[in-house]
Amino acid sequence: MSRLIRTAGLAYVRDRRMIQTRSVGKSAFYMAGGKIDPGETAEQALHREIREELDAAVANVRLLGVFECQAWGHPPGTPLEITCFIADLANEPTPTSEIAEIRYFTRDEYAAMPDVAPGSLMVFDRMQALDLID
Repeated sequence: MSRLIRTAGLAYVRDRRMIQTRSVGKSAFYMAGGKIDPGETAEQALHREIREELDAAVANVRLLGVFECQAWGHPPGTPLEITCFIADLANEPTPTSEIAEIRYFTRDEYAAMPDVAPGSLMVFDRMQALDLID
């Protein structure tokens, strides 16, 4: 089995749609956030990654949950663990050089995309169940 990929993700909602990012050279949209560095907590990684990806600061951070699935775009058997947080952004998100595009989706809009990351879809399902997104 491949090595576990541990990430921190942001569930940020605007107009009942959740933000997703598409990295340069990738086809799928993913949760904003990224890998947790050694010695870093998931929340510390969230703050760092959102600054790096969206040039924004997070505020009012609350744990949504931990989601486990197959890592999209990696060899079969590569597990992914997303520690996902609901948070506000202190300023307007702006894609940095590593992010090609930022979009907001309802659950069904995301699920209809040609490439769907399983971890993101799990978060969409949870957010819809909590009636936080359409």
